[in-house]
Amino acid sequence: MRLLLTWLINAAALMALPYLMHSVSVSNVGTALIAALVLGLVNTLIRPVLVLLTLPVTLLSMGLFILVINAVLFWLVSQWVEGFEVAGFWSAFLAAILYSVISWALSSLLLNKDGNP
Repeated sequence: MRLLLTWLINAAALMALPYLMHSVSVSNVGTALIAALVLGLVNTLIRPVLVLLTLPVTLLSMGLFILVINAVLFWLVSQWVEGFEVAGFWSAFLAAILYSVISWALSSLLLNKDGNP
């Protein structure tokens, strides 16, 4: 149940992004659900490998390179999912930050500390 609710929260965060940034567009709710699923899979499978491979750069930048990794993955998902568009790298950079903040805010409002609705 928690996984399903987290997926819906992430899709809602994706649907909110075009209202905050004109360089991001999501065509419909179905696209947001697919993009949220792909983002979740990419963050689960690919992100840890990239973080490990770029560990020296991440340490030198005091962890700020993680934001670059998030932006690249966000932009990559926009290239894979039809109807989910991001204008470029800097748009993806800001969108990834906003997506994380919106998702965190919705999760903290809708989920208990136990992670239950």
